[in-house]
Amino acid sequence: MRAMATSAVPGTGRERLWHNWRYVLATTNPPRGRMDPVSRWLYLTRAGVLPMTIVAAAVAGLLAPYRGADVHWGWFALAAAGIVAAHMANNLMNDLFDLEVGTDREDYPRNLYSPHPVLSGVVTRRRLGVYALVVNAVCLAIMAVLTAARGWPIVAFALGGFVLSAAYTAPPLRLKKHGLGEPTVLVVWGPLMVGGTYYAATGEIPGAVVLASLPYALSCTTVLMGKHIDKIPWDAADGTRTLPVILGEARARAVTRAMFALFYVSIVALVAARVLPVASLLVAGSLPVAARAWRAFGAPKPDESPVPNPVWPLWFAPHAFLFTRRAGALFVVGLAAGAVLGW
Repeated sequence: MRAMATSAVPGTGRERLWHNWRYVLATTNPPRGRMDPVSRWLYLTRAGVLPMTIVAAAVAGLLAPYRGADVHWGWFALAAAGIVAAHMANNLMNDLFDLEVGTDREDYPRNLYSPHPVLSGVVTRRRLGVYALVVNAVCLAIMAVLTAARGWPIVAFALGGFVLSAAYTAPPLRLKKHGLGEPTVLVVWGPLMVGGTYYAATGEIPGAVVLASLPYALSCTTVLMGKHIDKIPWDAADGTRTLPVILGEARARAVTRAMFALFYVSIVALVAARVLPVASLLVAGSLPVAARAWRAFGAPKPDESPVPNPVWPLWFAPHAFLFTRRAGALFVVGLAAGAVLGW
């Protein structure tokens, strides 16, 4: 297993805590030495990728005032907390289910780019299962409150997300194994997360909101495409037929590049159709990051990382993640401008 450790940290106490938290969020790896409770939770829930869900919530919250909807900000905040908790629960369950079915092992990328919490001895299987149950219980409580406030459609959004997220790795469906994991991300981070949060905030779900959710969901899907391209040698040998395994590396890289391009094309099209505010075009500021990702996906994965890379053997996934982070942030800024200024 690749050793992942922080460099020596000057100072003690609060400085060390902040350093550890930043390190876990940046790399999804545990810091050196004994972990404090916050670092431990950030590591177990893979909190470094949670901003993808926070942005989805922000997209829903900003689309509502732009469209002139009557927003209940309390229900919006609760729904946003709910989808972040659901993402945490999903990460915990993925580690548990992939371990149970034998996918995650010492030589599998999940344990190489970040030590698996059970295989590395950080937590027992039983304790990991308890954590997943507790977080799912929190999600269930949030669903109950929002259902009482907004009605049964909340159950459809919540259970739809739970079933797809659990079935991603859990038997008997194991969507990831049959080339359906990538479409699942598109549905979950788009219509379910954005649409569900919008409905909780406003009590309605116009078709335009579902369309508006798709560009960002598409960018999130590029991250999973990159991750699964990185894992082709392992997944193909195990019979895990992710979409990149089915397509082959070259075609999968080409498809992901097309998704980068489609993200910008869809933003422009939705602005022209007045589904999104003109200020959404601020995503153009992410083009330099997209260009770097485009170049990376234009060539096969190198045998060794040419740059310092704490999550190696992941190569394509970090490029896609940096694109999604920058594009998502600028998308939120554009939607905020649209909500405030009306353009």
